[in-house]
Amino acid sequence: MKIIGIIPARYGSTRLEGKPLKDICGKPMIQHVVEAAQKAHLLAGVIVATDDQRIVQAVESFGGKARLTSVDHKTGTDRVAEVAASLDVDVVVNIQGDEPLLNPAMIDEVTEPFLHDPALPMCTSCTPILEEEKLNSPHVVKVVFDQKGYALYFSRSLIPYPRKQECFVAYEHLGLYAYRKDFLMKYIKIPQTRLEINESLEQLRVLESGYPLKVVVTAQAYFGLSVDTLEDLEKVREIVANQTNR
Repeated sequence: MKIIGIIPARYGSTRLEGKPLKDICGKPMIQHVVEAAQKAHLLAGVIVATDDQRIVQAVESFGGKARLTSVDHKTGTDRVAEVAASLDVDVVVNIQGDEPLLNPAMIDEVTEPFLHDPALPMCTSCTPILEEEKLNSPHVVKVVFDQKGYALYFSRSLIPYPRKQECFVAYEHLGLYAYRKDFLMKYIKIPQTRLEINESLEQLRVLESGYPLKVVVTAQAYFGLSVDTLEDLEKVREIVANQTNR
């Protein structure tokens, strides 16, 4: 089975334009993401899918692979699918381009289920919510899943409701997705669904369309820090600097 990682990286950003190229301790952010992804054991390769030639040049300058894609894509998934369409692969992993602290073991966690289930169309991951302030934050997406680990629902609201505290646990959905290629090609052609639009959560389209979505509870430490603002960037720089000094 051939598994490829694709990192969507858009230059334009309303809060931090050109963020894939922002310097983090001597390397552009996209290089940190690529190098982390390349450490995943189950990936046959890593490709950056971008809408900007400057990002292509930056990736190629450190020996990475990049593909220039359409500037009209509305989502990172569409950008990933454009690149995946021309590849001879079985499984595609959508790796967020703004998470330079990515743990490569988490990539292996969402790809391993495909090795054991030839019918599995899609897999993602989650982690228990340990911080009180995250429980009611609409910026933290929650997921509930059944006893076999398949998603029941994703929401920006707190789910489940903590009616019985002694058995309450909430899980944060992590934006790491793996798709069987033929399902990804099918998925991007499905029109947006009502709940997807209402919650602004793309993965709900999968559930509303009746497809199973496996959810893996990561065994890895999760920093929970994606770079969306200048403040986020400074936090990541500090963390990476400390890691380097150690």
